[in-house]
Amino acid sequence: MTTITAKVIADSIDEHAPRLTTLLLRYPRWIHAEGRTHRVFRLGEEMEFEVPTPSVMEDPNLSRNASSSRAIPFSRLMQDVIDDPAIPIFWGRNQKGMQGGEENVVEVNLFDPETGGDSYLSREQAWLWARDQAIIAAKGFADAGYHKQIVNRLLEPFSHINVVVTGTQWSNFFALRRHKDAEPHMHMLADRIWEAMNASVPKHLKTGQWHVPFVTEDEVADIWLDQFGGNQGGDPEADRLCNETLLKLSVARCASTSYKTVDGFDMTLERAQAVYDKLAGSVPLHASPFEHQATPARPRLIHGKVDWTTELGGNLGNAWVQYRKILPGERQ
Repeated sequence: MTTITAKVIADSIDEHAPRLTTLLLRYPRWIHAEGRTHRVFRLGEEMEFEVPTPSVMEDPNLSRNASSSRAIPFSRLMQDVIDDPAIPIFWGRNQKGMQGGEENVVEVNLFDPETGGDSYLSREQAWLWARDQAIIAAKGFADAGYHKQIVNRLLEPFSHINVVVTGTQWSNFFALRRHKDAEPHMHMLADRIWEAMNASVPKHLKTGQWHVPFVTEDEVADIWLDQFGGNQGGDPEADRLCNETLLKLSVARCASTSYKTVDGFDMTLERAQAVYDKLAGSVPLHASPFEHQATPARPRLIHGKVDWTTELGGNLGNAWVQYRKILPGERQ
């Protein structure tokens, strides 16, 4: 039942800029919190050291936003762990170090305090039994009036997380996470990202066009029709106003990691405006949802030569202008 998927949401390229890809990922929450450890090297029987390497959420080359247990309604998260619980895909036998050994198929003994007897279950059955106990406990906390930021923590070991991630530099991530020694679930996630990117054909952007994840081509056409009578392109002011609308819609949806709000409603333009205003007006600035949008750098003359680089690319590289970098009053 474990879900590990990667879907390309937006894919762009420019003749002067590297490929820029945004993906929507879904994977067990426990690898999201894995931290920076990739593997352990041993120098001897009792001597080992860890080599820190970036996870999806810590790689400085990648921009990301993730669904939050503090935001998702308890009833929705509970139903998610019932319908699609996160279950290990590899059950390694215990051994020294950070990597499990060979596959373990031994049944799990769950002692029954009521009967005083033993109850042996398969590893999958035992895992789902633990999930059910967590649901019972979470319901109790919810019924007692505790906030979802407390209640939902009990369900996290059995839940998935949805993450939107954008980047131009994937080689280091692939080299580390598609390695034979990588954690099995992280390895599968890296494979899914690799496969999704290889199957996608990036769209060539022109100067002034924007990479706007979670905004469809149909929505772009509808916005032009509703606001400007369908006359797309040719009017710089109309282009600017339309891009503002597209950017607000993309930012709000990236913040929610979905075309919908965290409560499951459609992320309409009206709702997007409210989310955008809240993000842009917050102190400190909630800037991460503004990192997924970018436009190709404009040409400029430096010492008589045309240059296509900019200092506004952020972690996307100098050939892109990242939306975050041109926000009024942007703080690092």
